[in-house]
Amino acid sequence: MPTLSDFEKLLPTLSPGEKAQILKWVVQELGDAFPGIDSRSDVCGGEPCIVRTRIPVWLLEQARRLGASEQELLAAYPSLRAEDLVNAWAYARSHSGEIEAQIRGNEAA
Repeated sequence: MPTLSDFEKLLPTLSPGEKAQILKWVVQELGDAFPGIDSRSDVCGGEPCIVRTRIPVWLLEQARRLGASEQELLAAYPSLRAEDLVNAWAYARSHSGEIEAQIRGNEAA
């Protein structure tokens, strides 16, 4: 099976039209997926997390609600990037009920 590295090497050899077609396929495949957010049953119990990390979106949203700035979050979690926070906020807006339930569930625990 080809790796991400294989695709990265192939990309510069494609024409703009071929790249656009690949992008179209990827968008269709992702459906309502959010870039930079991953939800897998074997990571954090399936809660949506920032890719490359085990930082749940609900945790970041709760910290923001409690007054943490983006700069404070980036300092507290060195593996985070600014774009990760943008992705987390977009996910939290789109899935507000789910995130709210996760925050309440973790406060009760």
